[in-house]
Amino acid sequence: MSRPTAGPAASGRQLHVLVVDDEKNIRSVLVACLESAGCRVVEAATLTSARGAIERSAFDLVFLDLRVGDENGLDFLPTVVTRSPSTDVVVITAFATISTAVDAIHRGARDYLPKPFTPAQIRHIVDRVAKQRDLEREVVALRSQLDHAAPELDLTSEAASMRQLFDLLDKAAAHDVPVLLRGENGTGKSVLARRLHYMGTRHDRPFVVVNCPTLSEELLASELFGHAKGAFTGAVRDQAGRVEVAEGGTLFLDEIAEMPPALQAKLLRFVQDHEFERIGENQTRRADVRIVAATNRDLDAEVKAGRFREDLLYRLNTFELMVPPLRERREDIVPMARRFVAFFGKKMRHAPQLLPEAEAALARYDWPGNVRELRNAIERAAIISGGSSIGVEALPDRIAGAKRDRPYVGGDFSFDDVEREHMTRVLERAATLEEGARILGIDTSTLWRKRKKLEES
Repeated sequence: MSRPTAGPAASGRQLHVLVVDDEKNIRSVLVACLESAGCRVVEAATLTSARGAIERSAFDLVFLDLRVGDENGLDFLPTVVTRSPSTDVVVITAFATISTAVDAIHRGARDYLPKPFTPAQIRHIVDRVAKQRDLEREVVALRSQLDHAAPELDLTSEAASMRQLFDLLDKAAAHDVPVLLRGENGTGKSVLARRLHYMGTRHDRPFVVVNCPTLSEELLASELFGHAKGAFTGAVRDQAGRVEVAEGGTLFLDEIAEMPPALQAKLLRFVQDHEFERIGENQTRRADVRIVAATNRDLDAEVKAGRFREDLLYRLNTFELMVPPLRERREDIVPMARRFVAFFGKKMRHAPQLLPEAEAALARYDWPGNVRELRNAIERAAIISGGSSIGVEALPDRIAGAKRDRPYVGGDFSFDDVEREHMTRVLERAATLEEGARILGIDTSTLWRKRKKLEES
């Protein structure tokens, strides 16, 4: 049965707690402790009634006796995990042993409480769960704020390549393995890294970003792994690094190809063993974090040039995802531009409309800066328009004067046109003919003949 609360909630919201124990006195003591902490409590004397309660409503916390009548209380854990994965389960028992504690944790329990327990112990558990729920609400609120502050976080797409990418990203999120995001500057790799984090099992833990190109080798090492007092000039106190700050969560290494070789060796050790030392310290520390890395470079070419460790690449690209540039998903350009217009119009308290000729110019342009360039162009146009409709004259000259779009997949172009365009773009960024052939999946002699034919035409 459910009892009324008898005091203020421990957090911003009352915790809903289920007490499962066949001893009435134990239930009464637990209920009194929980109600004094401001919880809303439901009692169950049997596992049957407990299953009914968990099917009827969601609970923040369950206190579960190891023996409930003639039944094993741990047999109730799969029901809780299936019906309410976010519920914390605390197993209580008068016969505490290490083996039963380990078994309970392996089956999904969060904590283990031997009898007899004190009101202070119960209050400590309630406070911990209440703080966890508060943090989860903060995460939801922050994600909502991000959605309003950064419209590019809207990952709606009409392009088949992006829908396939989202599908792969969601699959990667379900498995706690390193992920490598490849793609040009401005394609939204950092946005996808955040989506990966929030869709994964670590969503309630920190998401920490390290931008590799912005710091010197010494400062980047300190930023990653921390330092001891006196390790270098300016190190006036012990400082934890980002790997420690990200404990339990995700560490996003942006532009990983810019990391100096000496630091790559330290990162390799951390990715393999989760072990590291702070700069100037001999103590080996551990941190449980998921690594997500991003780069706009061809890391295979960087490996061949000796600028990137091959063994580190193999560790990072357990799950590799290629983010297509905006010019290869042109069906997204105009819808994305309209979302940017709505966003900036709301900020500026006016709602301009994109005129058809402006949309046509946006669709023609190749967008070398990708989503970031589109965002900046629309923000500029919204300011220039002053609240009226946005025409071609509000767009930068390079966009307004863009020529007829080059062939792209899905457009009104022949196979030959698309093949030539793809081959040309690959050769523009490939360091050698051999690298271009590898990317295109053909042998070097075939590519040489195709390029010769292209040059002749």
